[in-house]
Amino acid sequence: MFKEETEGFIVYKEELHMTEVKTITTEEVQERLENGETLFLVDVREDEEVAAGKIPEAVHIKMGDIPNKADFFEKENEYIFICRSGMRSENVCHYLNEQGFKTVNMVGGMLQYEGETK
Repeated sequence: MFKEETEGFIVYKEELHMTEVKTITTEEVQERLENGETLFLVDVREDEEVAAGKIPEAVHIKMGDIPNKADFFEKENEYIFICRSGMRSENVCHYLNEQGFKTVNMVGGMLQYEGETK
């Protein structure tokens, strides 16, 4: 935490040490799936969002449930996280990176994904 004086006010700010998140495009995910690659996909959207369609190979774990499901993840695997636009999944990536997991954020999320959904 550091102290900053602004116009007579003292403001305490906490420095954020966020790790850099690896990213993958929706096109890359689709291409890798079509090529038969095994990907560890995790969709972190809410139930009603997933009901409208998700990538069939993806496991659904809501963002809010991730801290309680940490034992689901294995440190040797790399997980690709998915949400509607890529923001929530990026937050999950930051959180799990801090826990020592390998994560990748699918930028653009399901809004940009044009592959098969169920």
